[in-house]
Amino acid sequence: MKKDIILCGVGGQGILSIATIIGEAATQADINLKQAEVHGMSQRGGDVQSNLRLSTDTIYSDLIPLGGADLIISMEPMEALRYLPYLAQDGVVVTSNQPFVNIPDYPEADKLAEAYSKLPHVVELDIEQAAHEAGNARSSNMVLLGMAAPYINIIGVDQLRQAISTVFARKGEAVVEANLKAFDAGVAIGQKQ
Repeated sequence: MKKDIILCGVGGQGILSIATIIGEAATQADINLKQAEVHGMSQRGGDVQSNLRLSTDTIYSDLIPLGGADLIISMEPMEALRYLPYLAQDGVVVTSNQPFVNIPDYPEADKLAEAYSKLPHVVELDIEQAAHEAGNARSSNMVLLGMAAPYINIIGVDQLRQAISTVFARKGEAVVEANLKAFDAGVAIGQKQ
């Protein structure tokens, strides 16, 4: 069994935290993991992307080939579109539907909607609003991870919850609980779609 995942977004949105949590869950589950990250100009709102390859068998490369990604998890709708050439034909895109407009020629909302309407499997939501409703506006990345959890399936929801607890433990119980609450809200949304 294997799962190839592309994580993407804009610097400061929490993509690398998602990668750390998935990596921790894979390690705890004794699943092979390879990861490659591209940070871009992350402190200035630039592109941040990570390739995560999970498998029960040996993994020989840390990069996902064109057409090989089972899942794209994106904090930002245009960033997901940037990596569509890597998405497998039956792959899934899980994304925020709220743009982070950081360039002058950012596509209009109708162009983004049109591009997403052509994809076979898309789960999208205003993750910032969902995080706010869950009680912590800063945990939108955990909402997104929760939405994607049903599609990761080489690692279970409970394993991801445990990894969140482990990764955020040093920040205190309140931070752990806030992130778990946001994650659980995302899982509930992901399971409905």
